[in-house]
Amino acid sequence: MAHTLRPTTISIVRLLRTLFVPEDDRMKITRTVVVLDAADIDAVSAFWAGLLAGTVEKDDGWHSIMVDGQWRLGVQHAPNHTPPGWPDGTQQQLHLDLWVEDPQAAHERAIALGAQLLKPAEDTGEPVRFQVYADPAGHPFCLCWVT
Repeated sequence: MAHTLRPTTISIVRLLRTLFVPEDDRMKITRTVVVLDAADIDAVSAFWAGLLAGTVEKDDGWHSIMVDGQWRLGVQHAPNHTPPGWPDGTQQQLHLDLWVEDPQAAHERAIALGAQLLKPAEDTGEPVRFQVYADPAGHPFCLCWVT
């Protein structure tokens, strides 16, 4: 998982979008939510609600993870879900980056909630560091921080 987009790259992308997509032609998006598939919807929902300090709102085959009254993540029941085998197995389809202030505390919380550490941080000399984990359904995510 390479984290190579620099703020300047993001700014350039936003500028190009503004220049080439007229305001009237832009889709009006009111909310963006990442949705994870899971065979064990209760375990995955509890994990993410615990990690994000949120709550779970349950519906048939669907759970919403709410944080401070805002919808942050969805979990959809997928009985045949096959976890990605990061890095060399079944290919992942997405991953989440969570930027944290205290990487050790975040690591301990993630592990206590059932995360599996897939790749420890490397000391590359760069200020940005990250560790790769998997949630209980195998979805990869990174805890990222600046040293």
